[in-house]
Amino acid sequence: MRVDSFDFDLPPDRIATRPVEPRDAARLLYVDGSGDRTHHIFADLPRLLEPGDILVVNDTRVVPVRMSGQSARTPVEVTAVGCEGGSLWRVLARPARKLKPGQHISLSGELSAAVVAREANGAVILDVGMAREEFLAHLECHGAMPLPPYIRRRADGRDHSDYQTIFALHAGAIAAPTAGLHFTERLLEALAATGIGRVALTLHVGPGTFMPIRTDAVRDHDMQGEWGEISPEAAARINAARQSGRRIIAVGTTTVRLLESAVDDSGVVHPYRGDTTLFITPGHRFRAIDALITNFHLPRSTLFMLVCAFLGTGIMKRAYQDAIAGDYRFYSYGDACLLARERPC
Repeated sequence: MRVDSFDFDLPPDRIATRPVEPRDAARLLYVDGSGDRTHHIFADLPRLLEPGDILVVNDTRVVPVRMSGQSARTPVEVTAVGCEGGSLWRVLARPARKLKPGQHISLSGELSAAVVAREANGAVILDVGMAREEFLAHLECHGAMPLPPYIRRRADGRDHSDYQTIFALHAGAIAAPTAGLHFTERLLEALAATGIGRVALTLHVGPGTFMPIRTDAVRDHDMQGEWGEISPEAAARINAARQSGRRIIAVGTTTVRLLESAVDDSGVVHPYRGDTTLFITPGHRFRAIDALITNFHLPRSTLFMLVCAFLGTGIMKRAYQDAIAGDYRFYSYGDACLLARERPC
């Protein structure tokens, strides 16, 4: 498969830069396994799902990992993407090419970090001089939310709440699992009243989710690992639901990737703890989920390839064309779609 097979034209004015208020007022495009489409709002979800369905959500919490600083006389912006052990952190830096081992960077909150190494992929290893939990606390006080690059403004105070899902619990993500942004307390109450259950897992969203594909062939893309965990209790609830004939509804592509990393050939989801590098493309046999709630994704992205794998590239391209023509809002702060495969016989 070629990457350009997953391209499409998106007018710039379809890219959302703020979420709608209230969150569950976002639009929702329902697409079934035959490609039929109907238009709703997210608050309609209880009547679109079935009593007994289980929503599987990602409870990762976004850390405000972006910091401004200066090295010598050069302004620098760094985004911390992962602890390498002790006080060492891998960061994405701009401009990375001007940072050399031995240099010091003055960062927000009077933090001085030393450049340890610069990697071939452009990442930089910094020694921040404090342990992981202490540095995370520093980021909470002095960091900014790491908004995606297609939102062409700096993060502000609103983003500290807007770019966090209602399920956020375990700190570790550098981007929000955006399908979860549409849920509100009143919607959760309505779902529970309808008999729809909920289970949480954790996948700390990292660069692997949104890293652009720079190869011509899909198979040549190197998917970076992201850490996730499915507890024994969560796995047991998912398996019990499946065994009783209930549907598993994944909230977000990150949830799909972790579930599909933990499921065996018979459809049993096992407890999981560790990195996943699973890259889901057309031809993947889905074993863990029956439906998917997700936002609208970038062209040529791993996420668009995942939804094409789930319902078919032709169906998803037509659905996206319909959404563009209908003024749906795209990407992290945009609208959502509910993709439901036909229940197997």
